[in-house]
Amino acid sequence: MTRSEALAGLHFVEEIDRLKGILRQSLVHDASRRENTAEHSWHLAMAVLVMAPLSDEAVDTARAMKMALIHDIVEIDAGDTFVYDTVASIDKEEREKKAADRIFGLLPADIGNELRALWDAFERQACPESRFVTALDRTLPMLANSKTGGGSWKKHGISRTQVLTKREHIERSSKKLWGFVAELVEDAVSRGFLHDR
Repeated sequence: MTRSEALAGLHFVEEIDRLKGILRQSLVHDASRRENTAEHSWHLAMAVLVMAPLSDEAVDTARAMKMALIHDIVEIDAGDTFVYDTVASIDKEEREKKAADRIFGLLPADIGNELRALWDAFERQACPESRFVTALDRTLPMLANSKTGGGSWKKHGISRTQVLTKREHIERSSKKLWGFVAELVEDAVSRGFLHDR
């Protein structure tokens, strides 16, 4: 690695530290504050490492962990779009592609192109890894909401139907994981964390 490449890498590492300041809707486990995107990305990578055997398709765990670590890197520029916010979702894809161009462009071409290709594959759901990471990405906030007494579900008046509609792709990646998620949703309804409609 040349000096200029090393400096570019350091600049990128410095830039992605900004993920610590991007707040998500999910609360941390003790409900004391909102989770940030850096915490979420690390948590997702650990979930991939531990839960990979639940995938219905064989997954390359290292590749999936890389996807987990970079999947939300675009939120530095694009912000976090709450999954149930239909208005903010309208231009989400455009905002995120523009952010990906800038952020991955900070890196030397070889690593920048590699990470951008992984991000693009994740966005297109083009491989078993992307599908499984997405399934876990949708599951973790559900776990957080269950743990925090309804968290963002209660705050935003979310219903069972909304959750099941947004989470339907979990079943496509992991029938076992979907079984746990379905139980979690029904428990959340019975405890008043989700509206029963």
